[in-house]
Amino acid sequence: MLLIFYKLFIFFYRLGIAIASLRNKKAKTWIAERVHWESRLTKKITASDKTIWMHCSSAGEFEQGKPIIESLKRQFSDYKIVVSFFSPSGFSVAKNYAEADVTCYLPLDTAANAKKFVQITHPQLVIFVKYDFWYYHLKEVAKQKIPLLLVSAAFRKEQAFFKWYGGFYRKMLGFFNWIFVQNTVSLSLLNNNGIIHCSISGDTRFDRVQEIANCFTEIPRIKSFIGDKECIVAGSTWGDDEKFLSTLQTEDLKIIIAPHEINAEHVHQIQVLFPKAVLYSELSKAKKETNVLIIDNVGMLSRLYNYATITYIGGGFTKDGVHNVLEAAVYGKPVIFGNNYQKYLEAIQLVEYGGALTFSNEEDLKSILTKLLSNDVLLENTGNAAKQYVAQNTGATGKIISYIQEKRLLTN
Repeated sequence: MLLIFYKLFIFFYRLGIAIASLRNKKAKTWIAERVHWESRLTKKITASDKTIWMHCSSAGEFEQGKPIIESLKRQFSDYKIVVSFFSPSGFSVAKNYAEADVTCYLPLDTAANAKKFVQITHPQLVIFVKYDFWYYHLKEVAKQKIPLLLVSAAFRKEQAFFKWYGGFYRKMLGFFNWIFVQNTVSLSLLNNNGIIHCSISGDTRFDRVQEIANCFTEIPRIKSFIGDKECIVAGSTWGDDEKFLSTLQTEDLKIIIAPHEINAEHVHQIQVLFPKAVLYSELSKAKKETNVLIIDNVGMLSRLYNYATITYIGGGFTKDGVHNVLEAAVYGKPVIFGNNYQKYLEAIQLVEYGGALTFSNEEDLKSILTKLLSNDVLLENTGNAAKQYVAQNTGATGKIISYIQEKRLLTN
């Protein structure tokens, strides 16, 4: 019965995207990039290629997948890596990634599409990152007896898998040969529901941010902009975050804002809140002195956090919640974010570990900043706690690669 509802969901989802595409740019891209997907894919993959297929929902899951991709490329260099995405935002950040031989969109989840996709890519190993469970694609992989792994998975008791009606969803988990979860809570939830083909590996995002920090390269303009002043680097910010940050403008504090969306409309909204701000793209020719810098490019944020006295992570006042806290924590700087973070284990644990502080209103935010900036010991201890939290949770990639090697899922 639920399969019938699933088919209806897919049908109406496609219809909804089509309607939305009349006005929404992302929806329009979603449809356009899936036109003639078979011929596009066939041009990139030949029958003689050995391939590994990794699926990521979007940009965040892609970051989790990168350490695995890069490790696989080092050890199994004769395989082509095919990375599929569901969302345009994920595809856009990955299309120029050198380690992926093929970057593509996952076609709509129908039995015919799934069969054709698996036939064209003919992978020797399939890896899904964290979630984004598509029934027919998973079923087709399992039907073809291709090794199928789920990595960096995290489960919560309120999810459909663990409800009385969750049989259909649990069936999808049964398609996987092995499930690597982030924590004991996830493992217990699976085990208590009869799913025992799983183990704890941790989250590959820790490996990813540690690798980025280890390969850090300077950004001279940022270093020059900050000078000898204290600085807040605010990443992935939304409107509410920027309103809070606008209350912190003083002559003694530098603020660098890297918004989640860098379209002209959003950047203008930030400039209204910060009239004296300068865009990074105009920094070299800026004539006015300013304490506020708006980053109007993509790809710099993970390095910006290294220059912060205190880091601020956006999203804590949105429906989806706070963004990636690990990118900041790895540099050993105190982390601050809004009060909607309960869906993200790493944010919860970072607070418990003493490396992050949360706030609900302007008064809370100013109180936290005053305490940190007026107490060097507290500032250092909070930053050290953040850095240690990341260091103690690395190693997930190694566990996953070891499983692949021990089970001989790939051969050179």
